Amino acid sequence: MEITPLHWLLGKPSATGLIKQSTSDFRVIEDLGYTADHQGEHLLIRIRKTGCNTRFVADALAKFLKIPAREVSYAGMKDRHAVTEQTFCARLPGKEMPSFAAFELEGVEILEVARHQRKVRIGGLAGNYFQLVIRDISDAQSVEQRLALISTQGVPNYFGEQRFGRDRHNLTLAEQWAAGEIRIKDRAKRSLLLSAIRSDIFNQVTSARIAEQSTLTTLWVGDCVQLTGRGSWFIVSDDEYDETVTRVRNGELRITAPLVGKGNPVVTGSAAEFEQQHIVSQQPFIDLLIREKVDAARRAMLVCPQEMAWTWIDEHTLQMNFWLPAGSFATSVVRELVLQGEMIEDPAE
Repeated sequence: MEITPLHWLLGKPSATGLIKQSTSDFRVIEDLGYTADHQGEHLLIRIRKTGCNTRFVADALAKFLKIPAREVSYAGMKDRHAVTEQTFCARLPGKEMPSFAAFELEGVEILEVARHQRKVRIGGLAGNYFQLVIRDISDAQSVEQRLALISTQGVPNYFGEQRFGRDRHNLTLAEQWAAGEIRIKDRAKRSLLLSAIRSDIFNQVTSARIAEQSTLTTLWVGDCVQLTGRGSWFIVSDDEYDETVTRVRNGELRITAPLVGKGNPVVTGSAAEFEQQHIVSQQPFIDLLIREKVDAARRAMLVCPQEMAWTWIDEHTLQMNFWLPAGSFATSVVRELVLQGEMIEDPAE
């Protein structure tokens, strides 16, 4: 399907650079936001994996523990082409604490094992710490300037390209499904395609907002704003406008864009007109989401990396560290910093 270029918050980068030139160039440490309570029927298994798919590791753990694959869960998928630390959760009611001394899986190291009372579920994490190395940077001075701006102003909270599959194949399948040309029976596949639809529409609305206002902090009456770091939100009324403008500018609140689905739009006024203008062409996708009973939701359009720090390994190689809340993509931070691959020819500005 046709690709709609996304706009940059700081304008199109002038520097080029490369990420993931080796597996160790992209490191992720999952932050659940809590520690094991050392009791209960669940087992938290903290692992470090290199070059491994999350689901593949989960299946291997289930096989080793001799339990059904559905009894092993995790908070989120982690990039295969990276060094990542994450926690898997195995339900072992009434069983003794197992030993993992005999567990062997190439690219996987067991770091810690502990009992816990609650199951780890998809999305049940605070965020992730990232350590990235960007190589072959063409203009260090430009990148240094943008790093300073990103650390204070943030970046568009775009869903990363990995959400859409290679060559955006997930969206191609979703388009065929919505048109009735194919049937998708596998539950996990259905969920993946529905997620890709919502992610793409969110990206398009966020990009359009940047094109309209050159910012993601200019508020309209009728906007839906979210407490930063929380799920709670409210619609901005005339009476609250001045106070809310201040809270948005100081980072206490974020303006949101839609994750479309079943349910009436919550925004009103200019915000509603703007969103409708940019999702009207997506009606076949929205109809599919409604048929599949996917509830509408909201997502902040802006994300600010926390604990951000960087150092230059040499004049063309940068190492950067930062923390992002759950659901945000490190690649969206890098996208605002340098052009990579096909983006060098991207016409959006």
